[in-house]
Amino acid sequence: MTPTLVQHRPHAASASPTPAEACARARDWAEIQERMLVPLYEAVYERLEVGSWTRLLGLGCGSGLALLIAASRGASVTGVDKDRERLALARERMAPETREAREGVGHAGDAELLDDLASAAANVGRPPYNMITAFQPIGCAAGDSEGLGPALEAAVERSEHGSAVVLTGWGPPERCATSGVLRVAGRLTDRLRSAGGWRPALRDDLEDVASRARLKPDGSGRVACPFGYADMESAVRGLLSTGLYAAAVRATDQAQVEKEMAEALHPYRRWDGTVWMPNVFRYLIARTP
Repeated sequence: MTPTLVQHRPHAASASPTPAEACARARDWAEIQERMLVPLYEAVYERLEVGSWTRLLGLGCGSGLALLIAASRGASVTGVDKDRERLALARERMAPETREAREGVGHAGDAELLDDLASAAANVGRPPYNMITAFQPIGCAAGDSEGLGPALEAAVERSEHGSAVVLTGWGPPERCATSGVLRVAGRLTDRLRSAGGWRPALRDDLEDVASRARLKPDGSGRVACPFGYADMESAVRGLLSTGLYAAAVRATDQAQVEKEMAEALHPYRRWDGTVWMPNVFRYLIARTP
């Protein structure tokens, strides 16, 4: 199955990282952090019986690990992401015989995205999608679900009636050890009243997103996804690669953010130097109208 990877063009942001920094963050995501959500990917694919019949569209596909797992089950996969560096890594990770991919343009929710998705499907003779995934967990930062809405609406337009849509989010703070470390981002951004600071996940976050997209809930579940790192440096690099600390870095500086992260991570450092944080993530399965 030939995967298709489409790039969104995000709005310009202030204090953007340099190309080298962006590349390093993407590499840290691919090599350290992305694998932490594999239990979530596997649980969703098992429940929905992903296989050769599946035509999957991954929103925020990152460096492509979830796509690779779906493809290994026989699914036809398409990935879209606004991060150019992560998307480039996704292309690298595809098997040589399936590495060809088309790079489109367009901002999530704009008419161009609909055109890109339609063209990408037409270029490989692919019928409409019958499964949409949004594996980037929402619910730990203020407003982190707002960017998903337009992309989700655009994706639904390219899917079959009754297609499965998978939304994911952080579990309750008391079940997520990492939530204490994420509070560092909120504390630092609050100093300048910056947006995007940490907030506790709410019970109906995923249902609210589904409702706004006019989707019908059709089941949910919780999955244990512990975050484990070889050492403190890997833990800091991995968590920084999520982008959840970007506003904190802009509000202060990276050295300060790393220092406070290391302090927050200290209770989870084990005797052998590894860092281990148990977490629970939630997923919601909804259906397109």
